Amino acid sequence: MDEYSVPPVVTADPDANASDLLVERARLTPNEPLFAVPAGAGWRDITAAEFLAQVRAVAKGLIASGIQPGDKIGLMCKTRYEWTLIDFATWFAGAALVPVYETSSPAQVQWNLSDSGAVAMIVETADHFARFDEVRADVPLVTKVWQVDLGDLDKLAAAGVGVDDDEVERRRTLAKGSDLATLIYTSGTTGRPKGCILTHSNFVELSRNAAVAMKDVVQPGASTLLFITTAHVFARFIAVLSVHAGVKVGHQADTKQLLPALGSFKPTFLLAVPRVFEKVYNSSEQKAETGGKGKIFRRAAAVAIAHSEALDAGSVPLGLKLQFALFDRLVLSKLRAALGGNVKYAVSGSAPLGHRLGHFYRSLGVKILEGYGLTETTAPATVNLTDKFKIGTVGPALPGVGLKIAEDGEIWVKGINVFAGYWQNDAATAEVMDGEWFKTGDLGSLDDDGFLTITGRKKEIIVTAGGKNVAPAVLEDPIRANPLVGQVVVVGDQKPFIAAIVTLDAEMLPVWLANNGQPADLTVTQASENPAVLAEIQRAVDAANALVSRAESIRKFIVLPTDFTEASGHLTPKLTIKRNVILTDFAGAIEGIYSAAPATEGQSLVH
Repeated sequence: MDEYSVPPVVTADPDANASDLLVERARLTPNEPLFAVPAGAGWRDITAAEFLAQVRAVAKGLIASGIQPGDKIGLMCKTRYEWTLIDFATWFAGAALVPVYETSSPAQVQWNLSDSGAVAMIVETADHFARFDEVRADVPLVTKVWQVDLGDLDKLAAAGVGVDDDEVERRRTLAKGSDLATLIYTSGTTGRPKGCILTHSNFVELSRNAAVAMKDVVQPGASTLLFITTAHVFARFIAVLSVHAGVKVGHQADTKQLLPALGSFKPTFLLAVPRVFEKVYNSSEQKAETGGKGKIFRRAAAVAIAHSEALDAGSVPLGLKLQFALFDRLVLSKLRAALGGNVKYAVSGSAPLGHRLGHFYRSLGVKILEGYGLTETTAPATVNLTDKFKIGTVGPALPGVGLKIAEDGEIWVKGINVFAGYWQNDAATAEVMDGEWFKTGDLGSLDDDGFLTITGRKKEIIVTAGGKNVAPAVLEDPIRANPLVGQVVVVGDQKPFIAAIVTLDAEMLPVWLANNGQPADLTVTQASENPAVLAEIQRAVDAANALVSRAESIRKFIVLPTDFTEASGHLTPKLTIKRNVILTDFAGAIEGIYSAAPATEGQSLVH
């Protein structure tokens, strides 16, 4: 199949803007909880009516401070309740947000603010303010700065008490569907970040259609705990969708506190990237290993995966059914409890999850609905649905979205979710648009049922000296699933064979070392030379190689004495590798792989 489109299920309203979603929610269920915020050891609910009142109060403060319709306001804040409060308050004031990642450098802050023409900035912490202050002279248009941690939202609300309700309503209803709702800057995996123009219709029409398609997941009574950054379009869209659908949202930005928060909040669905699901699985396995129950855990996992695969095949043999019932009680039930006990679904995006984890979590009772999208598509273009679901795919198109596979295998998208272009960059917009179709840069295929499978990035395809085309993700994803591996980057463009550079997961390392008879206090640098560690990485590489032909297999790898992080500039905020940056920064190490004789064993790279 080369093309697949799903008509919208909700009639479009060109006059509607994103603020209407909240007004309608407060009308329908004013006394139902829309958010919950930490309160002591538990959570305090905030109803739809209470949230709407707070949004209007902050909007009045923005108006009183001089914010004009059409103005753009920068926001640098971690995932928390105030993020969405500020988002809607900005819309109610007739303005638009320009999110800035809380991990951004001063130079990145300056670029987002100056390129967008922002006139104000809201930061969360003193550290965020310091980064803004460092470039304040370079953004002269920014004349107002507020800091959440100093109580400035309350001060704004107090300052706006004299603003008339009618003025807020006038401002709120100025924007039409085709108007700018937000400028989200791409994470910059290649080149300088570009501002994606997302319209009010992008949010409104996609929310209304996605809510119908995903009615079993997002509905009044459902709840989710957001922990990935709301500055990214993925969590931002889910936050807006939740307001529209009446889903209760909590926040926990500190992933080290995630398990206790899940235990107390007890969400019904989660939003995460595959790395989170890998971490939960790997840490559970290593914890079982530490307690002398590693073999039981691995057996339980194997049975869980086989059970899910048998469900897809249409029949579960009696013996497997009995084994699964036993391991479900002994092992899997404990994992369910760790996730809060109520999680039925999880929405996963940004990278492939893989068959193994998809089947494991499904037998755990958590159906992971893989989806696909980009900032330019307001997050989801496709998603697996509860009743239309295939593990290993990213699902069918959402209502109102069309998919096409170009002759070279590139995925093209059109529909209600496609952005209005790049801010002040017509040339870049022209490069990615073909009429109404957005050219994603990703490669994939559509099956006869319209399910999309991602096979790689068009710009990341490696062509070896022998002319073999290799998609790195096919090798990288299974290797990255190993508990010892932090990141892996496959290399070999115009080289005689495929190789890889690997980093170690510093968090998992001491547990793995202790469980495998090695000194648990080894540093990452020391571990990168350890024979047992190198042998484990080799096993992961061998397992990945079994999935491809000899010509595509990794012949040699090196282990770096450091990890790729956001701080090092090698990962985006959603933990995607910046491949071009890594290839440049480690060019010497990569060249060293090929200057020696080809090998099939790994080695350390200690500087």
